[in-house]
Amino acid sequence: MTVDSLQAAVTACRACPRLVAWREQVAKEKRASFRDEDYWGAPVPAFGDPTARLLVVGLAPAAHGANRTGRMFTGDRSGDWLFRALHRAGFANQPTSTGRGDGLELHDTWITAAVRCAPPANRPTPEERATCADWLAQEIALLPDLRVVVALGGFGWDAFLRVLEGRGWKIPRPKPAFGHLARVELAGEDRRLWLVGSYHP
Repeated sequence: MTVDSLQAAVTACRACPRLVAWREQVAKEKRASFRDEDYWGAPVPAFGDPTARLLVVGLAPAAHGANRTGRMFTGDRSGDWLFRALHRAGFANQPTSTGRGDGLELHDTWITAAVRCAPPANRPTPEERATCADWLAQEIALLPDLRVVVALGGFGWDAFLRVLEGRGWKIPRPKPAFGHLARVELAGEDRRLWLVGSYHP
């Protein structure tokens, strides 16, 4: 599978009835401040530099952020914070992310989420996380240069560890606990990764 074919498969997914119903309802009803915009209303693909050494894993698209714009962390306050930080660190060419055509380019960074559809009350179920896990696993496999993963929040941290464990990686016991600036080195068959925790903005 290629990055492009994976992205196409993600955006066509309808595996979780509750998430499909919610994302489409939000896209139809819209927030008043966005009533003149066309909402994406579908699973949101990851994006960035396919030669990335840094992976950022969030929870899920925001109902009126990425579910509206069609790009992870785009159009909401979490994204405002994230892209300012990435720009300051040299990973993004600009500090803002307002829509898919805004000229944003990421350098050495790939951005994804544990769940690809906006969930009601921003709370995906364990079953929905498990359904989306294969998308994340395939992305990791398609990012051969990956060295560092920043998990935004405990949900992203746990989802990432579960995906690696399911692919045969050695996860320390007891399982590493999430915390802001927590970090753990993880070993796979052919590479090692650092997982770093950050509060979700």
